Amino acid sequence: MAKELRIAVPNGGEVSALLLRPAKAHCLLALAHGAGAGMHHAFLEELAAALAQAGVATLRYQFPYMEQRRKAPDKPAVLTATVQAAVHAAAEAAPGLPLFAGGKSMGGRMTSQAAALGLLPEVRGIVFFGFPLHPPNQPGTKRADHLAQVSVPMLFLQGTRDAFAPLPSIRAVCKKLGRRATLLVFEGADHSFHVPKSSGKTDAQVLLELAQATAAWTKQLVVAGL
Repeated sequence: MAKELRIAVPNGGEVSALLLRPAKAHCLLALAHGAGAGMHHAFLEELAAALAQAGVATLRYQFPYMEQRRKAPDKPAVLTATVQAAVHAAAEAAPGLPLFAGGKSMGGRMTSQAAALGLLPEVRGIVFFGFPLHPPNQPGTKRADHLAQVSVPMLFLQGTRDAFAPLPSIRAVCKKLGRRATLLVFEGADHSFHVPKSSGKTDAQVLLELAQATAAWTKQLVVAGL
């Protein structure tokens, strides 16, 4: 069962968080939600459960606007401050576990922006569950510019039907990042990692693969001492 926590955010009040720590966890992932749904969204709840089964503890948390039931996301400075506060809370909640951070869509992007600003010195790597390069039908890679300032390894989990990050574009971004970037592609998945019946897989199977890929990548870094 997840443990409920409260996290103080500078200029953002307090936000809720949920710590799910399996008995044999090899690391802890601070997991941020996307722009349109909070930490209680079914995708994140099921992802956290699958990660726990794979040996990855999670600290899911809300951004202030979601906590306060506002529709528009907070300003970037507040979002990155929230990531910083959540990562610090994660480190305090499980001091014996190697720490990673990331999130779904916007949550992952705000995590990497916080890292680029030097706000996450405790974090060993960042996981993106669908990096949002641009809004649908508005191609561009400007949102990825800050990744050049991120010094830790990054895992990009991307669907081939993701309208927010066409595969050729995300491949080009990862190529520029060199060895720091690992790209894993999920055939037929969209930005929400939904797959059509014609793919031969279910959404649940894809979600399990996301968790297993995350667990394998984090464990590799922990074993390597990175």
